[in-house]
Amino acid sequence: MPTADYQTVLDEIAHEVRPLLSQGKVADYIPALAEVSSEQFSIAIYTTDGETICAGDCSKRFTIQSVSKVMTLTMALQRYGDELWHRVGKEPSGTAFNSLTQLEFEKGVPRNPFINAGAIVTCDALYSRLSAPRHSMLETFRLLAGNSAIVIDKKVANSEYEFRHRNAAMAHLMKSFGNFENDVDDVLWSYFNFCAIELNCIELARAYNFLANKGVDYSSGKRVLSSRQNKQLNSILFTSGLYDAAGDFGYRVGMPGKSGVSGTILAVLPGKFTVAVYSPGLNEFGNSVAGIAALELLSKKLDISIF
Repeated sequence: MPTADYQTVLDEIAHEVRPLLSQGKVADYIPALAEVSSEQFSIAIYTTDGETICAGDCSKRFTIQSVSKVMTLTMALQRYGDELWHRVGKEPSGTAFNSLTQLEFEKGVPRNPFINAGAIVTCDALYSRLSAPRHSMLETFRLLAGNSAIVIDKKVANSEYEFRHRNAAMAHLMKSFGNFENDVDDVLWSYFNFCAIELNCIELARAYNFLANKGVDYSSGKRVLSSRQNKQLNSILFTSGLYDAAGDFGYRVGMPGKSGVSGTILAVLPGKFTVAVYSPGLNEFGNSVAGIAALELLSKKLDISIF
């Protein structure tokens, strides 16, 4: 589709979701996120031809929160391959993203890498292979997003670390089952710093463009994941990227996706584009109200789906 047509569609979507910006609730369990106004919206597409199309406040920066888990998994797969799956599963959770009950029942092996426990144990695996994990993650985003000035919001990272107790409980529980290698607080500090990386929608869509391009980053031409790993990652995104609301998202949008409690969602249309949307008002599942509506409209207007 020509860039001009994508632009028309995104402009229409930005207009149509405007009434939804007052709905939902910002993530107030993280004090630094509670200060954000819900009256914000942006959406950006990055095509497999390297074209960028955006509507809304395209320059607005936000912490990517759980969308960082996709890069954590990517970097862990680069270093471990299939060995990683001995420590974390590939199944939908069907429970809340921060559930302790399921983790106890399944003897410290998280269901998938996108619930909190799964992302934390993946971060632990990465921590074992990297001498400077925070620096490595930040440099990876800078390279793939095409902006060497990307930073970590230390206020948000500190806020999340201060209120880390439930995540720490998960890590200690996994450690009690022998599925955690490093110091819990050290790993959690890295985990929260990953979540506090600041991007805008254009940078976010661009950073993950390899997911739509068979594992190859368009800008550099470098392979990020093997074609097989890329398919696997997209499959897990489809089944588990929006936690216990993944089925509804798959039904309404028809694309692999990953959400974050800052109000951002990343979605992938393999062979075509990645799309990132941002709007801080969240529904009861912790997903952006306007963001999901925008992606559903995009799917309908462009008649797209992976099926």
